Amino acid sequence: MITLTDLVTSLGAGLLRLVVAGPGAEIRDVVLAEPGEGAGQPGDLVLGVGVTHPHAAAELAERAAAAGAEGLVLKAAVIRTSGIGDIAERLGLALVELQPHVSWTGAVWLLRSVIDRGAGTDADAAGVRGTLFALADAAADIVEAPVTVEDAHSRVLAYSARQEITDSARVSTIVGRRVPAEVTAHFRARGVYRRLAGSSEPVLTPPGPDGLLPRLIIPVRAGGEWLGSIWAVAEKPVPPERIRELEGVGSALALHLLHLRADAGLGRRMLEGRLSAVLRHGEREAASALPPGPWRVIVLGAPDGVRDVGAHALVWESVARRAGWEQPLTVELDGLLYCLVSDVGNDSATTPRPGSVRWLRNILGESSPHDRSSYAVMGGLAHAPEEIPRSRGEAAELSRLVTAGRLPAAASSGLLRVEDVWDALVVERAQAATRIEAGLLGGPLAALSAHDREHGTAHLATLTAWLDFHGDPRGAAHALRIHPNTLRYRMRRLGEVAPVDLSSPRVRLALRLQLGAMEAAR
Repeated sequence: MITLTDLVTSLGAGLLRLVVAGPGAEIRDVVLAEPGEGAGQPGDLVLGVGVTHPHAAAELAERAAAAGAEGLVLKAAVIRTSGIGDIAERLGLALVELQPHVSWTGAVWLLRSVIDRGAGTDADAAGVRGTLFALADAAADIVEAPVTVEDAHSRVLAYSARQEITDSARVSTIVGRRVPAEVTAHFRARGVYRRLAGSSEPVLTPPGPDGLLPRLIIPVRAGGEWLGSIWAVAEKPVPPERIRELEGVGSALALHLLHLRADAGLGRRMLEGRLSAVLRHGEREAASALPPGPWRVIVLGAPDGVRDVGAHALVWESVARRAGWEQPLTVELDGLLYCLVSDVGNDSATTPRPGSVRWLRNILGESSPHDRSSYAVMGGLAHAPEEIPRSRGEAAELSRLVTAGRLPAAASSGLLRVEDVWDALVVERAQAATRIEAGLLGGPLAALSAHDREHGTAHLATLTAWLDFHGDPRGAAHALRIHPNTLRYRMRRLGEVAPVDLSSPRVRLALRLQLGAMEAAR
């Protein structure tokens, strides 16, 4: 299933903008509006091709809403001059703005490909990548020199077959599928990336250190957004007319880069949806995309000062990918960042598999000495998808205890397991069950609490220390920083205020749980 929000987010603001959010139902198809006929059916996204007049836009919106269509796509100029947004709001119809530079042909191709990908019927991703290599070859023929196609993060997406003119930087770029750090630093210091990000003009760089040859760089943009660039080795000057041809290749590349980004973004959103279904409900169908079990659920706590869980998720995923986990199973739920890892035989291989418990422990062990404010807590083992929500609940409980200061932020390995602190979890659950107003407590605590408030006594603190030290007057007195005889006197006075049988193990357990609940409620 793919919603209109998924669709717009995946393709990005360079192509589409959501003006009016609709019901949020599934998008099943894209249809072209035919004059005088129906405008789609439930689940359709209607494209207002050729609609330029406000009256025509309003009439099409009425027809689309009457047919039960999910949304309407119009060109930006129509939306901004027709007041169609108010009409769409009234009709309960989603309204999407197509950016001025985007052709309807390109929009149809991109929208259909993303919808097919969401339905699991798209087999075009490999074809798009093949097209990128073909475009790189076409660009190389234009400039008669080797070419690479890179995204905005200096990742190599494709390269030409021509190799007769090259340097060590190009070889390293192709082999590593990323521009080497020292080459990136060289171009960044000369403002190349800043110019690419802010302008559509070609950039020509002079020769650099270590035999770095000159480069002609063509930025690839869509709607003002920088998507990537074409890098050509330019050992000899490139005529202006060929630069214009190369810019034409860049325009074709823009649609393909949008497609790849949408494919990656949609894939991530679909994975998050399945992962959420597994973590919340243990759905077996959603779990089919997971690695083999058993599994454990982790809560990854953000460092001090980080309030945005989304930003923390991006940092964590970057760390995970650098450590070899190409598709981290992470998702934000209820304000917490969850991670699902496998725990097959504790992963006894020499090199732990990315995404396993042992792998995660190694990652956390490397980072925890440098940042003690972050934490990671792990729920119990889940042997079946139906058990995963229980592991998630345990991890969430441990996270609450850590953030409340009732558990240490991390074990020596950087990962706190439920097996390590099971007793704290049992007590926490019992205390939560007894956490009611002090005035309604059964037993002696209500009377002791009232006496403390009215007379400035310390009966509750005294009883807590006595219970914690199992009736040992020396230990309890030391904790309270008083003399043992003073402790004995306080215990006699306590018994006079509210008689209680402290010889009963059950009474002592109940009192300690009540006292813990009162402390947590303060």
